[in-house]
Amino acid sequence: MARQETTDDLDALLQALPTEIVDQLRSVANRSDLLEVVMDLGRRPEARFSHGEQELLDREIGEADIAYVTDHIGVFGDDNRAGIERTLHRISAIRNRSGKVVGLTCRIGRAVFGTIDIIREIVESGQSILILGRPGIGKTTMLREVARVLADDLGKRVIVVDTSNEIAGDGDIPHPGIGDARRMQVRTPTEQHAVMIEAVENHMPEVIVIDEIGTELEAAAARTIAERGVQLVGTAHGNTLDNLMLNPTLSDLVGGIQTVTLGDEEARRRGTQKTVLERKAPPTFDVLVEIVERDRVIVHRNVAETVDAILRGHMVPPELRWRDDNGGVHAATKYDYRISETAADNPAFLPLEPSGGYGAFSRGRGAGRSERGLRPLPGGQRNARALPGERLSGERYEPADGSDPRRQLEEALNGVDAPVIDGSAVDRPIGASRPVSAALRNQRPMSVFAFGVSRKRLEQSVRELGVPVAVARELDEADAVVTLRNYYKRKPAALREAESNGVPIYVLKTNTVLQMENMLASLFDLEADPQEAALRETADAIGLVQNSGRPMELGPQNAYVRRLQHQMAERNNLMSRSRGAEPNRRVQLLPDDGPAWR
Repeated sequence: MARQETTDDLDALLQALPTEIVDQLRSVANRSDLLEVVMDLGRRPEARFSHGEQELLDREIGEADIAYVTDHIGVFGDDNRAGIERTLHRISAIRNRSGKVVGLTCRIGRAVFGTIDIIREIVESGQSILILGRPGIGKTTMLREVARVLADDLGKRVIVVDTSNEIAGDGDIPHPGIGDARRMQVRTPTEQHAVMIEAVENHMPEVIVIDEIGTELEAAAARTIAERGVQLVGTAHGNTLDNLMLNPTLSDLVGGIQTVTLGDEEARRRGTQKTVLERKAPPTFDVLVEIVERDRVIVHRNVAETVDAILRGHMVPPELRWRDDNGGVHAATKYDYRISETAADNPAFLPLEPSGGYGAFSRGRGAGRSERGLRPLPGGQRNARALPGERLSGERYEPADGSDPRRQLEEALNGVDAPVIDGSAVDRPIGASRPVSAALRNQRPMSVFAFGVSRKRLEQSVRELGVPVAVARELDEADAVVTLRNYYKRKPAALREAESNGVPIYVLKTNTVLQMENMLASLFDLEADPQEAALRETADAIGLVQNSGRPMELGPQNAYVRRLQHQMAERNNLMSRSRGAEPNRRVQLLPDDGPAWR
């Protein structure tokens, strides 16, 4: 394991600051944690550290202090950034309406050698890598080290497109932090995309390193570079993958998203609405790295597969990597990864799940929108139970030693809390109907009013499932209301009255028998026979993968069943991923090799 070494050239920055501030900074014990010095006209100067802030002087900053700094640094560019020659420090200006500098942010630049050990084998693989993370987390530092390792250790032709001289420092001579990589400066930020293309056309690079891809033109230039077979390593504005997907300017970096209208038959087969979101093109970047902390990252090894999974309502578990206190690097599958952000008016990234009163169906919203498993029906928490591999909302799952997938399956399918004593239940024919429980037979029929939903289809669903439901003709007679999403959004008077009277409302995506059966099955805790067969197949396959250590593919299933299969695999500490295209998309079970990198 290579030892991390840091070079910060802090003395060069101190020479550009007023003497009083320098004296205070020299007395600070933890100078290695110093991030930036802030000087605003009419305010006291501050030093910002990774753990907090500290005032440096008892007096306010004057115009003479600002002028002293601007006289000892380089010239400000169009992006209001300047530097100190042959250092990595960045001084950013705040101007008033007349263009006069009234504030300065002096950010300390450091070259940290050894930071990419955590993703080194990905860098060496030749795949294009996109790095995300919040400001100040270390994206540019990692980018600089990537350029040095590829140029010095692997001997590749590396070009750094340095828009603000932040990667290779100010001045015409690049900072040693990029090693033998060559640096192309950008005259003005608006020309960054043109310099990216120029680098490919004129200098025959094998790798191009670019910081802060932020415009549509730069995203298009990045795609052009990747399509020419050049490895691209860059950073972009955004913290996580779903931030990028929701950014219309930069979503092309991960393939872009387009709206697709399905035919009636295809929408019915998928069990979705007719208008869905799909990936538009192959991603520009093969691998995406989210920097969570300085020594902790999340790696999406296959961006295309992950984006497709998100758009279909589930998640391919990414890889979590971290460095311990002794410098050792570890990796493990992050099963509890959650989508962090979904626009309130764009529910496309979440699957249909129970929400609202008495088991209403809708896309996840609000505080619970990042939950991936099905939620329990409100009011039924005392008897709530999860399907195999699922966990209920708010419930932390702790895998038990020696967990038996077949026992989990039987407990879920048979609706009993007692363990299975013998294998008779397991051996009954696949797809055989389960007898209706005594509790269901004795239950009072529930009266449901169809508002904007086909009454005939609802009655058909009730007959096919054999549940105690009567379709009401008047809203006043109903115990619950079933409606469509578009009606629920408009909130007509009838629905408002039902809500005010405490009548639960079930919200469906589409006016189909499949949607109605899914709603009724979840309400009365039923399982359709094809799903039962698929889950039994999954339980058998989990046992085979655990015993043989070899991957195994399951039969093609719809998105809902695949999600249950993924959850069963997760509960039994196996990796899983969806492969193929609809209608033959299927789940592949993979053995979890622990800390081994995949």
